[in-house]
Amino acid sequence: MADIDRSLVRALPLFANMNDTDLDRLLARARRPRVVIGENVFEQGDKATRFFLLLHGRLKVMQVTPEGQQLIVRVVHPGDLFGFAQALQRDDYPGTPTAAAESLVMSWPNEALVWRWSSRTCTAINAMRTIGQRLQEAHTRIREMSTQEVERRVAHAVLRLVEQAGRPEDGGVRIDFPLTRQDVAEMTGTTLHTVSRLFSAWESQGIVKGGRQKLLVRDKVRLAALADGAGERG
Repeated sequence: MADIDRSLVRALPLFANMNDTDLDRLLARARRPRVVIGENVFEQGDKATRFFLLLHGRLKVMQVTPEGQQLIVRVVHPGDLFGFAQALQRDDYPGTPTAAAESLVMSWPNEALVWRWSSRTCTAINAMRTIGQRLQEAHTRIREMSTQEVERRVAHAVLRLVEQAGRPEDGGVRIDFPLTRQDVAEMTGTTLHTVSRLFSAWESQGIVKGGRQKLLVRDKVRLAALADGAGERG
C-alpha cells in the first residue's frame, strides 16, 4: 500500500505539533489495512498488542456482556483512537470494532506510542485528551441508561450521532453511515421493538424519517426537547 501523505493526517489531534521527521517515522511504522463492511478489526478478548486510529469510514464497537447481551458501546469516527487497551490498564481488547462502512485504519505496536510519549510530551497530552473525551462519553451514556426513560436515552443517542456524523441535506440532517434500528437498540440498552415503536411515533410527528439502514433527522429542535424530557412533561 502506498505511503500516506502526512498532510492527510497532520490535522488529527494525535499528530498536532509533531514535526515532519517524527511524523514520517511514526507513519512508516503504521499498518494501513482497509476494512470492508461487516469485517472486524479485532475481536473482543484478543491480546492487545496494537493501538489504532480510524482515517476514513465508521466502526461500531460491539461488546458482549458476561450475561450474553450484545451492546454497541461506541461508534468510532474518522480521527478517533481506538483499541487503546493500555490506557485502561488491560492486556486484552474489551470490544470488537466492526466496519459499518468501508474503512481505512492505521495501527501501531503499543511500544510505538511509548516511544512517542518519552520523546514528545505533546503527543501524550493529545492522546490522553482523546481518551478522556471517550471516557466522558461513556460516563454520560452510563448515567443516561441508569437514570433516564428509554425515549430520552434514544433521543440522546440520535443527537450524538447527528453531532458526530451528521450531513446536512434538504429536509434535515442525515446520519452518514448505515444505521439500523437494532443498532440504536444496542446503543441504548433497549429492544428493537421499543426503538421501532419510538421511531414510528417520531416519523408520524415529523421528527425523523427512516429507511433501510438510513436515518434523517428532520426536526433537531423537537428531538432535543425529547432528550431533555419535555415530551414527558408535555
